[in-house]
Amino acid sequence: MKLIAGLGNPGIKHEKTRHNLGFMVLDALMKDFGSSEENFKVEKKFKAEIAEINWKSKKGTPEKIIFVKPQTYMNESGIAISLIAKFYKIKEKDIWIIHDEIDLPLGAMKIRMGGSSAGHKGVESIIEHLGTEKFWRFRLGIGPQHEKFHDKKLKPIDNFVIGEFMESEKGKAREMIKRGIKAVKDGLDEGLEKAMNRFNTK
Repeated sequence: MKLIAGLGNPGIKHEKTRHNLGFMVLDALMKDFGSSEENFKVEKKFKAEIAEINWKSKKGTPEKIIFVKPQTYMNESGIAISLIAKFYKIKEKDIWIIHDEIDLPLGAMKIRMGGSSAGHKGVESIIEHLGTEKFWRFRLGIGPQHEKFHDKKLKPIDNFVIGEFMESEKGKAREMIKRGIKAVKDGLDEGLEKAMNRFNTK
């Protein structure tokens, strides 16, 4: 069994923001599986929206996959992840987190196991509530080109991540979502090490 979570903020006003890239990938994944966003059901005890599928890999081994969209707001994402992981007894190595990453340029992607949060509040919360950083991350780049946003002390960085993609960015964002879907599916089929080699931006 695997827990695959996309990070974001609940509510219509946040739907199309850069910080909701994780939600966007999960919604697109469900459609790709021939399902829809309506497959996500609110589970109040888990403080999340959840969808379940039975995945049969190319090796023929069936596995239950739990897709999760925490409804706790980004900075408390770890609450939902921890509750679900404990309930289903999911090991840390079987937890995959899909999230936006301002330290990567728009369109870039890095899959990695463990490491620090790199300042991402959602990942920071997950590390805190799980008590470990040994889970997988799909880091999808949203990084702005303007240098002032790379100074973590500046407030505009907060406004940037909760802002929507500009028209000039939407093409790259759509392609990144497609690559994110392919990376997750390849990871399920062939393992994340192979997916890393295939999809990590050089």
